[in-house]
Amino acid sequence: MTNRFLSRHMGMLAVGSAVIAASIYALMISVTLAHIQAVSGQIPFDMRPTGYGPTEAAALLDALGEDGRSYYISRQIALDSIYPAMLALTLVSAICWLGQRMPNRTLVRFGIALSIAAALFDYLENLGIVAMIWSWPEVSAPLVYAASSASILKSVLTTLAVISVLLTGFNRIRLSKAGFHP
Repeated sequence: MTNRFLSRHMGMLAVGSAVIAASIYALMISVTLAHIQAVSGQIPFDMRPTGYGPTEAAALLDALGEDGRSYYISRQIALDSIYPAMLALTLVSAICWLGQRMPNRTLVRFGIALSIAAALFDYLENLGIVAMIWSWPEVSAPLVYAASSASILKSVLTTLAVISVLLTGFNRIRLSKAGFHP
């Protein structure tokens, strides 16, 4: 009963959570992150997949000013507190739905782990950004490097999780064409 329920509704869960995640992402890109970039003239921390160092972090935090730093926490971080969970739910449900008939579930388990890890590192990135803003102007280099590492790992893990969804989808198509029906 549970497997049939999950099988029937997993695709709808994937689509529904994808719509919510995409809406939040579009709002962040077009409103909050765009505002942060316009105010500071700098690329926000969230949009630096290759990371940043203490000099770049200080330049952004200084350029934001008190109002911009407050906006970063109250608007951007608030939205980015929902987005990682919705993206992880989208990726996990898509992987489960696409991989439900795969005889070897290794790719499914790996994709789920990557999706959850990406969300966790996104939350660590957010905590690092908040800690940098709260400690401004006395931001420590280890804090910047920790937040930057979380940004890099979030980006890498998210990319790998999306690739795992695509690979799971390709495997489903391949197995369907081969006539595999467990």
